[in-house]
Amino acid sequence: MPLSKNNIKLFLLSLITLASCSPYNLVPEEKYMLDKVEVVSEDKTFDVSALEPYVRQQPNSKWFSLFKVPLGTYSLAGRDTTKWLNRTLRNMGEAPVIYDSLQMLQTCEDLRVAVRNKGFFSAQVNPETIVTGSKRLKVKYVVAPGNPYFVRAVKYDIKDDSIRCLLESGDFLKDGLREGMLMDVNKLDDERKRITSILLNNGYYRFNKDYITYSADSVKGSTMIDLTLHLHKYGQNNGDAETSHPRYLVRSVSYSNIDEGDIPVRRNVLHDNTWIEEGDFYSAGNLQRTYNSFSKLPIVKSTNIRFSEVADTNLLDCNVILGMNKLNSIAFLPEGTNTAGDLGAAASLTYENRNLFKGAEVFSVKLRAAFEAITGLEGYQNQDYEEYSVETKLSFPRFVAPFLSSDFKKNSSAQSELAISYNMQNRPEFHRRVFSAAWRYRWTNARRTKNYKIDLLDLNYIYMPWMSSKFKHDYLDSVSNRNAILRFNYEDLFITKIGFGMSYTGRNSAYKFNVETSGNLLNAISGLTNATKNAEGQYTLFNIAFAQYVKADFDYTHKMRLDANNDLVFHVALGVAYPYGNSTILPFEKRYFSGGANSVRGWSVRGLGPGKYRGVDGAIDFINQAGDVKLDLNLEYRTFLFWKLHGALFVDAGNIWTLRSYEEQPDGQFDFRTFYEQLAVSYGLGVRLNFDYFILRFDMGMKAINPAYESSREHYAFAHPKFSRDFAFHFAVGLPF
Repeated sequence: MPLSKNNIKLFLLSLITLASCSPYNLVPEEKYMLDKVEVVSEDKTFDVSALEPYVRQQPNSKWFSLFKVPLGTYSLAGRDTTKWLNRTLRNMGEAPVIYDSLQMLQTCEDLRVAVRNKGFFSAQVNPETIVTGSKRLKVKYVVAPGNPYFVRAVKYDIKDDSIRCLLESGDFLKDGLREGMLMDVNKLDDERKRITSILLNNGYYRFNKDYITYSADSVKGSTMIDLTLHLHKYGQNNGDAETSHPRYLVRSVSYSNIDEGDIPVRRNVLHDNTWIEEGDFYSAGNLQRTYNSFSKLPIVKSTNIRFSEVADTNLLDCNVILGMNKLNSIAFLPEGTNTAGDLGAAASLTYENRNLFKGAEVFSVKLRAAFEAITGLEGYQNQDYEEYSVETKLSFPRFVAPFLSSDFKKNSSAQSELAISYNMQNRPEFHRRVFSAAWRYRWTNARRTKNYKIDLLDLNYIYMPWMSSKFKHDYLDSVSNRNAILRFNYEDLFITKIGFGMSYTGRNSAYKFNVETSGNLLNAISGLTNATKNAEGQYTLFNIAFAQYVKADFDYTHKMRLDANNDLVFHVALGVAYPYGNSTILPFEKRYFSGGANSVRGWSVRGLGPGKYRGVDGAIDFINQAGDVKLDLNLEYRTFLFWKLHGALFVDAGNIWTLRSYEEQPDGQFDFRTFYEQLAVSYGLGVRLNFDYFILRFDMGMKAINPAYESSREHYAFAHPKFSRDFAFHFAVGLPF
């Protein structure tokens, strides 16, 4: 069905109809549908937001926190469940939530316990039920927390002398309980877990948190408590005679194949990925790090680590049991392509060896071929696009570099990669060849929250062996239509870059930072050796100019959880690249573009900017609509709908700019005084199919503010919408940020 204003109105009307369908005929007599639930507090300083998980009954879910569409869908179903349509509507929808007084009373008790556990020992919870309409009821849980209780003094009663010496000598007790803290039961339990973790990492193989208890003394009429932590001797929990807790040493570490036979990996590689050492105390942390290390090796399918006690000793024998993946694999992937209406097909064949030198190295070769029938190009002899490429990679599961200590290599969960590729593109306008070679390092921190990368050397050689005389005449040589940016991007070029990047992923936020530079060393050598320059004033390598620039990117995402079904996500991305020295224009592959599924979604890919620039020649706009600075600002409201379906409402803003003034890109240069006036804005609606392992995304964006136009009617498109001009549809895999 073609999209139009009438169809959009019909869609919105359908949503409102579903949301307004009366479900009350499904509510039994003398019963009420739960319409709303609130948790409030008499004490305005008390935070009730953390109490939501303790509410046992929640009202029916809403789309975008407004429309009860799932309930409306369920209400459309008839009573006869033998009919397919009725069953389908009920499965897609959501039955009305009927108020349950027993659930309400249990919620009061759960809330009371939760608040008391936070240190408010006299807390009370009083329920209020309010009939809000015919067969509708609202429940309000009013929390009266009372006065909080605090810890006046902390004492430790550690009956095991060895453990007491360990904890005191390592200052481990200073980081836990403290005087003046709120008497929070959850924090007391966290302290039990923390001390247990310390002991499990220091040889106490059989220790568990049940050996730690508390006693509390309070003075009548006071809110101050004297707290004592008791750490009991071994044996008390199982009825045996009390003794000191046994502390275990690792006697031996061995390896075995779950499928029997030898393990096809060198022993030094197994040792480098094993954190459990002979002669060391048992450590639960090193056990988990060993699991993590082996899970990174593609040749390893499964890991099972077993400890056995040596009779009548405090010694452990460790056996690392590995399941191995297949050594070789071949994958074939067909593709269908559609580029602006030009249909094509592609296919790739990938061979992978997961243990090339018996050190868990991964060697892969990928062959790819693509064909596309190009239409609309007049005056060109060939009307097809062909692409062939070969890419080889050799990945080492460790740092491969001199002058690094073995301890550093082991403590870094690292990967080293050598990649070489060759790409051959034949278009009607030109033929292009790209040779690439790179040596890279990747590693993570111990918690796997931060990732780092270094591109020690990334070499790209771009070669243009043939160009159509028509294309050359029309765009490169013609005095009336000469384009310096276009000409620069269709010349032979060397790009020799080095780069560094890091990323962090937390529970509710994530950021990425990357910086790279190219050509500095070659430019310095050329200057020191008094090398000659070409006609354009550039130094060359093998008579080919090399690019010189610096580029930095920053990306930040923050998610605010509104409730179990709704999130508000903010995203900002900023990039700046500056050509200098041997270059006045950035290589096309390094320039920024705006618009598309992951940018300002009211514009198509490469359809926005730079600045107020508006494309005038569809054949070369993809070159001119690129820049040196990029800014993206996104706000997205995400909601769960039903089944695997999720929805989103979004507002995007951003643009690209150039740092230098180029004749081919008028009004595209960045200016601190006016750049905010050139921010493009769009809004829209998204639908996502979340299959857990991948997400299919459909985003529909409309232009709101278009900086390419001066007239009020086109500039402020949100006030004068025109569907054929302002609408953009995007299909993508994965979330935009």
